[in-house]
Amino acid sequence: MKITKPNRVTRSYRQHLVAAPTTVFPLLCPVREADWLDGWDPESVVTFSGVAELDCVFVTTALPNNAIWYITRHEPDKGFVEMLKITPLVTACKLTIQLRPIVDGSEALITYTHTSLGPEGDKFVASFTDTYYRQFMQDWELRINHYLLYGDALRGNGG
Repeated sequence: MKITKPNRVTRSYRQHLVAAPTTVFPLLCPVREADWLDGWDPESVVTFSGVAELDCVFVTTALPNNAIWYITRHEPDKGFVEMLKITPLVTACKLTIQLRPIVDGSEALITYTHTSLGPEGDKFVASFTDTYYRQFMQDWELRINHYLLYGDALRGNGG
């Protein structure tokens, strides 16, 4: 048995979204994300309801191995969702999103924790810098707000 200390990185970001949590929460879904994120197209989604729910599983294309996502908590009344993302031999990731109402919409606290599972994961963890994460979150914020304001996905490079 090999036991090692984790090579792990955690990043959090607060987004300002232009709609109430009850409007935003349904968009935090492997199916509905395609409405607002240009190019989002999971290979498969396993769900009873047809959208995000507790124990929903979905697969996204990734290199060197596809990523398997599992929704471990789905609490619409609390504006909270937690997912695990496993990219075999690369990383194990926990994603949490907590929405809260603010005067002009919602605040979303989005936290990713990536743990390396080997050499490829070590490279990924090293590349998951504050600067990279902030840019990733700002692009996400721009795209979801565009959808909330105009009802369609922002195409191409939003910046």
